[in-house]
Amino acid sequence: MRLRIFTEPQEGASYDTLLRVAKATEEGGFDAFFRSDHYQAIMRQSGLPGPTDSWITLGALARETSRIRLGTLVTAATFRLPGPLAISVAQVDQMSGGRVEFGLGTGWYEAEHAAYGIPFPSRSERFERLEEQLEIITGLWGTPEGSTYSFAGTHYRLTDSPALPKPAQRPHPPIIVGGWGPRRTPRLAARFADEFNAGFQPPDGTGAAIERVRTACAEVARTKEMIFSVAQAVCCGRDDAEVARRAAAIGKPLDQLRETGIAGTPAEVVDKIGRFAEVGCDRVYLQVLDVGDLDHIELLAAEVLPQV
Repeated sequence: MRLRIFTEPQEGASYDTLLRVAKATEEGGFDAFFRSDHYQAIMRQSGLPGPTDSWITLGALARETSRIRLGTLVTAATFRLPGPLAISVAQVDQMSGGRVEFGLGTGWYEAEHAAYGIPFPSRSERFERLEEQLEIITGLWGTPEGSTYSFAGTHYRLTDSPALPKPAQRPHPPIIVGGWGPRRTPRLAARFADEFNAGFQPPDGTGAAIERVRTACAEVARTKEMIFSVAQAVCCGRDDAEVARRAAAIGKPLDQLRETGIAGTPAEVVDKIGRFAEVGCDRVYLQVLDVGDLDHIELLAAEVLPQV
């Protein structure tokens, strides 16, 4: 089981704060540092000092770290055109020496689209755009150097693109598709993804989502191995008092965190992670909501990571 640190910078984090978290992630021995892709706070009112762009952040962190994987959970397809997005991700992959992982989703938070003038089409159209973006981006990356790439879809059209630059990883950085939809999401994962993320689901819901993706893979006779993962809010303390203090700091009821996230002493956290391993998870993204609490990350590194 691999553990990854996952942050929500839109809730209030400067680049300097994220850099400290990324360095603590690397020094602690975690597998990766991931961040969300949002432009407005969702859980808190102010979100001060304001949002940071995910791929600008990751490009900077690529030069400030040396080992950890870097990625988004997940980039919103509504925010960027597929051609320029392929360029950005390929560039950050080069800047990191081939450590990028690329999550892509439909985009879902309507308020941030309205706040920053980003079109927010229907759910059906967002899925159509997601599928076309996945096809275009993988097509651009997979086009041999010296050749061109063209695409004519319902929402995007590319003509004789030079399909440059190429990412450092070939044929492309690992692609993550996530969600718990019963039909379209498993189909897209089976076709495009190297990793399927079940999102914020309990162990039984995670297991059911994994089985749907396995069925979709079988239906298309996929032979490439799929990695399965889940994201969970984490709240760990050396004793019950420290657990309660950390829950209060992020404004979450402790009982709720124990039920819907991963909360408790290191032993309790290890036990909950084990339940996800039992249903087929290879990775857990630990959602750290108080990014100023580096001691939390250090505790997870010292007391949880060695046991999983």
